[in-house]
Amino acid sequence: MIIKQISIFMENATGRLADVTALLAKAGINLRAISIADTTDFGILRMVADRPDAAVQILKDAGFTARETDVIGVEVPDHPGELARIMALFRDEGIGIEYLYASLEHKADNAVIVIKVDDIAAGMAMLEKHGFATIQSF
Repeated sequence: MIIKQISIFMENATGRLADVTALLAKAGINLRAISIADTTDFGILRMVADRPDAAVQILKDAGFTARETDVIGVEVPDHPGELARIMALFRDEGIGIEYLYASLEHKADNAVIVIKVDDIAAGMAMLEKHGFATIQSF
């Protein structure tokens, strides 16, 4: 299934990540996956939360630029080479991966990764065709 990712654009300054996580913690919002990419001046914090709509509203109310994006959460066998196998399937199907990151979630013998692809419907169909379980929610 498709899950909602929250992207927050913020100034690359000491304490900004603490500000965001404190806001969400105060609201009782649980983070299930998180990634940050930065440059000298700004960063993009990407996360999956248990209540994405509430998280976006809280962040916007606090003056942050935040938006939701559709991504795929997929269970990957937690063994060497499994990520490479899935990446090859995306390549072979001609589905571009914009980025991915690991989740804090772990299911039995599977790791969970969050993937942003250029064609979400094709990505979902390919994963289903090859028997991969996708995450409906965290």
